[in-house]
Amino acid sequence: MADSETVTVDLGSRAYDIVIGEGVLARAGALMADVLGSGKAVIVTDETVAKLHIETLGRSLADAGIGFDTIVLPPGEQTKGFKHFEELLNDLLELRIDRFSTLIALGGGVIGDIVGFAAAVALRGIDFVQVPTTLLAQVDSS
Repeated sequence: MADSETVTVDLGSRAYDIVIGEGVLARAGALMADVLGSGKAVIVTDETVAKLHIETLGRSLADAGIGFDTIVLPPGEQTKGFKHFEELLNDLLELRIDRFSTLIALGGGVIGDIVGFAAAVALRGIDFVQVPTTLLAQVDSS
């Protein structure tokens, strides 16, 4: 197993952990299992990141016994518009997300922003996990 470090962001009842290290994506399912609980997970990413990382994250979730669906959005800043946001919400509702569902943002800035906003407004707020895939995305996500 690769080395990693966990940094806790202490916000009282809203505290969360940030796991940093090599090979974390391949262990993400095990790392998220307690956080995800019994609900459905939905990975949201863009076409570019999906080609590089969706298989690794999906296998990790499956190995941890976590059921999931995926939504792949177009890459680029234009994806942060209302058109794609509306489509994302419609896709999430078609997947029958519920209050126990968790959205997983796989990627950086645009994906983190649109998925975070969707998590905040979908069903008046559902759980959300950021899985940044570059150093810049890690800084942006934190």
